[in-house]
Amino acid sequence: MADIHVEEFYKDVAIALAQLYAAFPRRTNLFVEDIAGPDEPDEFGLHSKRHMACFGALLWLQEEGLLRYVDTIRQEALDQAVLTREAFVRLSAPAPQALARKLNALPPGEASLPASVQQDLSTYIHLLRAALKNGSSTRISLAVQAAFFTDFSARELH
Repeated sequence: MADIHVEEFYKDVAIALAQLYAAFPRRTNLFVEDIAGPDEPDEFGLHSKRHMACFGALLWLQEEGLLRYVDTIRQEALDQAVLTREAFVRLSAPAPQALARKLNALPPGEASLPASVQQDLSTYIHLLRAALKNGSSTRISLAVQAAFFTDFSARELH
């Protein structure tokens, strides 16, 4: 089992990317509290480790070329964030069917759905959304890793 901070990282990344994809190509503010939950700064105005880890994940996404933003709003949000071309193309790309099946992201009777719906259900963004909806840390981690960090292949399923 992964360290809890790594599982939270994958969840934060998945939520942030899903929010930006839903707003694309419009720029939007990306608030840490919308991703990691509410946070009350301490008596010195410092945020919790959880809040700062989420904020760090957002900054890391920018450093890795997956999103752009104009500025930070203190340590609360990214101002006018948008997916990069690379992230948008990857999230819109079809994922391997074997991965979609492993993540249980395909509905029953998927083959009888119209081709346009089947195409939408086969994308990496659909896998991320389905994993988030399911809530399983393992599924979220695998979906994020497959979308951005590994070249997922059918042999990795076994």
